[in-house]
Formats: sequence, C-alpha cells, structure tokens
Amino acid sequence: MKEFSVVANKDATTWMIKAEDVAPIHEFDKRDDAVEKAKELASENQPSKVEIFDAANELVEKQVFE
Repeated sequence: MKEFSVVANKDATTWMIKAEDVAPIHEFDKRDDAVEKAKELASENQPSKVEIFDAANELVEKQVFE
C-alpha cells in the first residue's frame, strides 16, 4: 500500500506531501491545498492511504483508498 503524508515544514510556514515518508514530492502554502492534492494522488495510486498531520506534527486524519 502506497502511503502519502501531509506535514508542515519545520516553521509551519508551508505544507509538504511526502510519499512513503521520504523526501517531499510537493509543497504548498496552504494546508488545505496539500490535503486535496494528497487525496488526489492516493486516489490515483490505489491501494493507498493519506495521513494528515497538524502544525505540531500530530496525526489528525487518516484515510484509506482501496
């Protein structure tokens, strides 16, 4: 299962999408934009899941695409 994560950068000024928790593959100014793109990527690469973290790096949402 492919994994996508939405996380804030160190200063919480931008939001990144990471694939398989490796280097960022996309970067956005707004968290909502990053979440939307991550869900789109997960939908296109099923089976997959998206984990969304807040600015404090706490998991706030998890969604599975099968």
